[in-house]
Amino acid sequence: MNFTAAIIAEFLKGSVEGNPEASVSDISKIEEGKPGTLSFLANPKYEKFIYETQSSIVIVNADFQPQKEISSTLIRVKNAYESFAALLRLYDQSKPRKSGISNMAAIADTASMGKELYVGEFTVISENASIGDGAQLYPQVYVGDHVTIGEGTILHPGVKVYEGCVIGAHCVIHAGAIIGADGFGFVPNQENNYEKIPQVGKVILEDHVEIGANTTVDRATLGATILRKGVKLDNLVMIAHNVEVDENTVIAAQSGISGSTKVGKNCMFG
Repeated sequence: MNFTAAIIAEFLKGSVEGNPEASVSDISKIEEGKPGTLSFLANPKYEKFIYETQSSIVIVNADFQPQKEISSTLIRVKNAYESFAALLRLYDQSKPRKSGISNMAAIADTASMGKELYVGEFTVISENASIGDGAQLYPQVYVGDHVTIGEGTILHPGVKVYEGCVIGAHCVIHAGAIIGADGFGFVPNQENNYEKIPQVGKVILEDHVEIGANTTVDRATLGATILRKGVKLDNLVMIAHNVEVDENTVIAAQSGISGSTKVGKNCMFG
């Protein structure tokens, strides 16, 4: 589908500088721009590429002052990065949505299944689990007993959610992530051997949480490990038992949070 600069500018509430009828059907990085594609410039260190890119349209900040002639049509907006992200979200939402329940999925008779679901091959939904409307469970997902999955949540291939955990609405959990494995609880006995402390709590993910690939969030010893609304975890992050991470905190790859730590709102970890 083709979009003109005029249409894109109207959507982004920006202004066109150049040919308003310039059209694009794809997106590209500014340094790899080709005719018929849309790029953006937000970081000044990439400015040199705007003078040589072949992209038909480039989104720039409103205060951008070019030092040379530019062949591309520009769309000036308040924040080029945010505007480009908005277009990417629109593009992503336009892709075909998977639906239907595979006859190779294993679903317990006691599970509660919502409407308009996608459940892929070899996915297991266990006893008394509850799956909200519009959820998408890709192949080889495991949902344990008494797990709750909220409306519109997406579990990518190979996600494992252990018994009793609660996942809110519109969450995204990427491939290989494990929610609710045992916390690391052991105590030495008189023979100096380590005895396991049963981990009988759970994990709660509130709405709009995103979990990266191969990340682990351990269940609590008692009570709950909690990730509040809007928390985003990168790949290969480890969250230990009884941790609480407050709203809209983001944690980058290979970070680890040790047991019973409490993290506030709007934090950034790397």
